Amino acid sequence: MTETDNGEVLLYLTAPDRGTALAIARALLEDRLIACANVIDGASSLYWWEGRIEEAAEALLIGKTTMTLMPSVTRRVKELHPYSCPCVAALPIVAGNPDFLGWIRAETGC
Repeated sequence: MTETDNGEVLLYLTAPDRGTALAIARALLEDRLIACANVIDGASSLYWWEGRIEEAAEALLIGKTTMTLMPSVTRRVKELHPYSCPCVAALPIVAGNPDFLGWIRAETGC
């Protein structure tokens, strides 16, 4: 799947806390870049950063959108996110409830 495909995707991103994740989710919703967001607080993240392993408490944001909107989603998240290199990833939805997938398209205008 490429960014020119218009398949539905799950947006996966991390944020330093619940408030930041909720603010990003609300902005993406208001901009019609996602149809829905789930914010899950309490994630423990371990990752390489600047040559060493870091550990941090984070919140996860899972959004529902389309692949064609991912460049705009990524730009908007980078504007809003406090991290210099935020995790923004699209996971293709390979199957699902056709009504739900249609709803994602309708709410994002795709």
